[in-house]
Amino acid sequence: MIISDPQRAGRYGFHGIRCWAVVSAVAGSAVAVHLVIDSRVLSFFVAVSVALGTMAAIVIGIRRHRPEPALPWYLVAVATVPFATGTVVRELTPAASTPLDEICTLTGYLATALAAALWLRPRQARAHPDVLLDSGLIGLGALLASWIFLIAPVLHSAQADMNTLTAVVFPVFDALMLTLLAHSLATSSRSETSLRLLHLGVGGTLLTDIGYRLTAAGAITVDPDVLLLPLLAAYVAVGAAALHPTMRALSAPRSIRLHHSRQRASVIAVALVVSSLVPVARAPLSPLDQVIVSSVLALLLIGLLIRSERAIGRSARSERQAQYQADHDPLTGLLNRSALLRVLHREHQDWAERPLCLLFIDLDEFKAINDSYGHAVGDELIAEAASRIRSAVRRDDVVARYGGDEFIVLAPLDRDEATKMAERLLGTFMKPFQLTIGEVPLTASIGLACDGPRDTDATVYDLIRDADAAMYLAKRRGFGYMFHDAMRHTPAEPIQHGWQPRETAV
Repeated sequence: MIISDPQRAGRYGFHGIRCWAVVSAVAGSAVAVHLVIDSRVLSFFVAVSVALGTMAAIVIGIRRHRPEPALPWYLVAVATVPFATGTVVRELTPAASTPLDEICTLTGYLATALAAALWLRPRQARAHPDVLLDSGLIGLGALLASWIFLIAPVLHSAQADMNTLTAVVFPVFDALMLTLLAHSLATSSRSETSLRLLHLGVGGTLLTDIGYRLTAAGAITVDPDVLLLPLLAAYVAVGAAALHPTMRALSAPRSIRLHHSRQRASVIAVALVVSSLVPVARAPLSPLDQVIVSSVLALLLIGLLIRSERAIGRSARSERQAQYQADHDPLTGLLNRSALLRVLHREHQDWAERPLCLLFIDLDEFKAINDSYGHAVGDELIAEAASRIRSAVRRDDVVARYGGDEFIVLAPLDRDEATKMAERLLGTFMKPFQLTIGEVPLTASIGLACDGPRDTDATVYDLIRDADAAMYLAKRRGFGYMFHDAMRHTPAEPIQHGWQPRETAV
């Protein structure tokens, strides 16, 4: 029996609601017991039970949803063991000199960081440099605060032992984990529920560890049972993430969108403000602290300048692209009609002192070809004709698609130069067009309107009108090209050339 997508979604939704209800009930009961009953042994039992429950939820999620690859999830499951062990050791021996709890916690951090790297790797391949830069700036701000409030007090203490080393290493790991968290937040979408729950888990773990560091440094005084709450919440969030169906797609590549740039900029602004106030909170600073703080602030400033420069460049590129799309025909890449009418005022002020000539080009019998073979072939023919016209004129001459099968060339030419250009343009249409349906012969008619030196305030409307009239007369009488001032002297000779569709090899 084949299960349809709605049925599969409904089945996963039912199982998801049931699993989430069980997880929520167990987590709520554990937290209530932890807060209400003042028993250290019971608190340890709750922490171990929640950790084991998280491991069980991860195993169940892997077996049910079968993510590819499953290694990151197994690493997260393994990380819960040293985290829980470190918590138990820390509570049992709060004044012990052995760094066993720190080693256990560090092991959990390493496993979590490796899992995060595996999840972020496919996203990293498509990550935008701005996202990486923003994540690094947030991490630098966290590192500066960690140095002032957590690392510096330990380094300046009289005792130096293994605990001193771990007390220095952990704030650095916290800053690195915060950097990974910021980068993952910037590259995730709202539909990735499992990833967002993992974000909550990492945030809860960081909050517990930072609370322990600040308490150990004497900056704050918090009950250990209260500090354990974010860690318990982190376990629950990770277990719920493993049970959610979206967990199977965490390693899939994702396209990075930059629409969260303002949110990241707000976080960076807060980090900069806090970083600027941090040295004041710990004044006076030792020479080593001054060097570290100055270096980190300099890196933050350099990163911010780079970010601003990239934002300005991206805005300029977007503006140029929008202007290009507004001025150019999307099919041929030539100027469109509105851009042509502005060209004398925008780019060619030097034409005011030179003779100007406009060539109005119309493709003969294009409508018959378009009706016979369809619009796709017609577009192909228009694009090829535009390419031939562009290749026949000079680099600085203005070429525009006036509309349909009509093209305009505007150039500073005298009458002799305009004649040579018209003959050169007609020569480009002597060879049949190689299209997808085969060879298609096509000719063109050109009307020319020339004028002497003119005021730059004048428009090209008069030249277009005159060249258009000359083009129609040249088409009607079978002439390849005609000047507007020669229309009254042209004999009425109805030499017409037509086009008939012929069979072509497909």
